[in-house]
Amino acid sequence: QVQLVESGGGLVQPGGSLRLSCAVSGSIFEPYAVGWYRQAPGKQREMVAGITSGGTINYADSVKGRFTISRDIAKNTVYLQMNNVKPEDTAVYYCNAGSTRFASWGQGTQVTVSS
Repeated sequence: QVQLVESGGGLVQPGGSLRLSCAVSGSIFEPYAVGWYRQAPGKQREMVAGITSGGTINYADSVKGRFTISRDIAKNTVYLQMNNVKPEDTAVYYCNAGSTRFASWGQGTQVTVSS
């Protein structure tokens, strides 16, 4: 069973920065993709950024140039560096990991952008 635990959310002012972390644990013996999603109140969950099992990185247009996704394979941890945040970035952020064998979600971490 693969488990994901997010951390790093909180309250940040517009224009500020925040870094989210996602610790991945469990028996994984194959390459897997990772990603960050978010869900704002009253809206559907959307992809923010992802890294495929082959290492290709993708971003939603709304965060390109502001957010950076990265992974530390040795630590089994995925990061989302959020810079120049905007009020519309306010949402619960979820970490996702998956392969042909499994798909797992974290419990989510709240990010609130407000002055």
